[in-house]
Amino acid sequence: MRLSELRTGEKGVIVKVMGRGAFRKRIIEMGFIRGKMVDVIQNAPLKDPIHYKVMGYDVSLRRSDAALIEVVSETEFAHLTNTAQQYTESPDADSGFYQDNELEALALNKGKIINVALIGNPNCGKTSLFNFASGAHEHVGNYSGVTVDAKEGVFTQNGYTFRIVDLPGTYSLSAYTPEELYVRRHLVQEQPDVVINVVDASNLERNLYLTTQLIDMDVRMVIALNMYDDLEKSGNKFDHESLAGMIGVPIIPTISKTGFGIEALFNRVISVYEETDPILRHVHVNYGDTLEKYINALRKMLKRNGTVDKTYSKRYLAIKLLENDKEVKQYVQSLPETKPILETCNQYSQQLEEMLKEDTETALTNARYGFISGALRETFVANKIKEVSSTQIIDLFVTHKVLGFPIFIFFMWFMFEATFKLGEYPMQWIEWGVEQIGNFVRNFMPEGPLKDLLVDGIIGGVGGVIVFLPNILILYLFISFMEDSGYMARAAFIMDKIMHKMGLHGKSFIPLVMGFGCNVPAIMATRTIESRNSRMITMLINPLMSCSARLPVYVLLTGAFFAENASTVLLLMYSSGILLAVIVAKLFKRFLFSKEDVPFVMELPPYRMPTSKSILIHMWEKAKQYLHKMGGIILIASILIWFLGYFPRETEQGKIYESQIEHVNSSNTLSEKEKTETVTELNRLKNMEHQQNSYIGRIGQAIQPALAPLGFDWKISVSLLSGMAAKEVVVSTLSVLYTGDSEDSQTLPERLQADKDKEGNPVFTPLVALSMMLFVLIYFPCVATVIAIVNESKSWKWGVFVIVYTCTLAWVVSFTVYQLGSILLNLIN
Repeated sequence: MRLSELRTGEKGVIVKVMGRGAFRKRIIEMGFIRGKMVDVIQNAPLKDPIHYKVMGYDVSLRRSDAALIEVVSETEFAHLTNTAQQYTESPDADSGFYQDNELEALALNKGKIINVALIGNPNCGKTSLFNFASGAHEHVGNYSGVTVDAKEGVFTQNGYTFRIVDLPGTYSLSAYTPEELYVRRHLVQEQPDVVINVVDASNLERNLYLTTQLIDMDVRMVIALNMYDDLEKSGNKFDHESLAGMIGVPIIPTISKTGFGIEALFNRVISVYEETDPILRHVHVNYGDTLEKYINALRKMLKRNGTVDKTYSKRYLAIKLLENDKEVKQYVQSLPETKPILETCNQYSQQLEEMLKEDTETALTNARYGFISGALRETFVANKIKEVSSTQIIDLFVTHKVLGFPIFIFFMWFMFEATFKLGEYPMQWIEWGVEQIGNFVRNFMPEGPLKDLLVDGIIGGVGGVIVFLPNILILYLFISFMEDSGYMARAAFIMDKIMHKMGLHGKSFIPLVMGFGCNVPAIMATRTIESRNSRMITMLINPLMSCSARLPVYVLLTGAFFAENASTVLLLMYSSGILLAVIVAKLFKRFLFSKEDVPFVMELPPYRMPTSKSILIHMWEKAKQYLHKMGGIILIASILIWFLGYFPRETEQGKIYESQIEHVNSSNTLSEKEKTETVTELNRLKNMEHQQNSYIGRIGQAIQPALAPLGFDWKISVSLLSGMAAKEVVVSTLSVLYTGDSEDSQTLPERLQADKDKEGNPVFTPLVALSMMLFVLIYFPCVATVIAIVNESKSWKWGVFVIVYTCTLAWVVSFTVYQLGSILLNLIN
């Protein structure tokens, strides 16, 4: 709790002091240091300031200042240790000796909890460092925007507990992107004890730009000079110890993928936290005499105002005001009596622009790079012998204006070929295992609804979907390789022109390709797109990217009706999604989001061979998500579908079929072969009649007229209706509905092939299968995707809009394909 929360007469022991610069130094000098007891004597008549006693003398603090001191109170101590009664009954309770000792020990122990924020540019290895240090299994991608939200981990070292937060990758602390604002607000509001600034050792000048802004914010910091092996291999020489002395920030070489230097890094974090580090000192970035004059004048005005939150550095606010930072201006404007400050700031900005012949933001940016350039001139020696890197050689081919597209298309085709062919074998093993479990229950359980539920509902429904787990893992293997290696950024580069024609740019391509895995994180990844309109268009067309949840439907239908050309049909499905996304994005840009056109600025990181560990972790995380879905929504949906299809049990027509079967079996005029064939056909008609008159059959027949022009019968209609929850449920629904229609030894694809309507015509044909796959590709994004769109767009109207336009588009596309296909087939025949 905070010191300001203690009531009169209570006491607590100081855990840590937050705040910035001179304020923090002054508070500590007054005796507010960790482990010291503070008594609350009284509040002023207006509750502010508050009279405290610390280290034997009286002192008063404003409530807002006391709120920046963390303490452990007696009440909190009693709650945590559950020993309040022990102390009240103790013979030394009056002295409070034991209680004070224990309270101080608890405070000192809590003081050994260090809140650490990881901050760095995209592709600097920040998340890899987080994974290695904390043991968390966050996915690491070699392109901008993988970390789209903060991830937290906890670990211990040398008696200290580190609460480490992996913040989104950002190039600066301006107010242009959601990442920049998120990181900035975290630093101000959460007040981490120490910031680890992760710097790519192979790209120092650009990475140190963020470092200069962190210095402006006056945060306690340690620099992790990451990917140090790349620096050594390049032949460049960097005296990081000299630079550390210049800027007053410890610099520790690290290699996050191997763990080199990470233990030393966190040992240095401890010394910075305890303020015993010999390097640590606050150094101002020198912006030159002209700029410094105006920065200092504004800083003094902010200091005199007295209402600025102590969590802000006055110098940082002054710099941001001169940069015309909207968020900082709004904050200062919200404070009392700051109108003169803002008016003076505007005057200063105009004067500086006239003197420097450029806007103040550009002048400050140039000054930062000048500071970095000067520091590196003293500490960095580049290898003058330039060698052609492997990245440059590979890029000659994969980003070539002629070869780039064929290579990308081949890679995608190969991914789907491997997904289908390699996944076929483990898929058969799982299918065999599911069948054995079903036979075991079928043979050893007595007849009844419970047996039917287990065999047809749970084992049939869930088992019908779980067999596709290998295909999904293989798909994620390839996507993970594309992300981790750096190829994904190249795909965005070669797709930029197409994206630009859509009114977007290449950066939008990354969330779209991520959508092949799952639409939800892909929609979250749109936060990296600076333009709001481009971000909204990318978000709204992302559901057209064929996520892994649709893959079971594709594999089922391609295996049943396009076995010879399965990979080509899979590529056609994914390509159709991309083509539709292009068309829809163009329409959205024309009619909904006609403004804004931002330049394509995106880093092309060096290629790096992904570690098998990171890829396996990624695959395991996806497997867990898929299996979790098996035990959740798919299990519930399977049971519900079974129940709706199982009841009611008795119908008039069903009794007629049973009577006919008995009559055939007792007939003396038919041969055994004729009896078997007739009974089989009557059983088929009886099962069909039961399903049609079941609850789910009635639902299906109610919605079938709307989907009949697409070639869908009532079973397909019901499966599509249930698939609105999650696309895998389409397969589990078909599995439940088709269980018992054919011989038990038949697989689901064989049952689909054998299914016929009352007239004896096949329900499923290759054309119907194609129409259905296109419908599944386009219609109703899953509930999680809709919620993600609502959260990211901050409006329910866009969630509803996505549902309406995708369902409408799905109907139109499937209708067109089925009707034109039927006409062509009639002409051919």
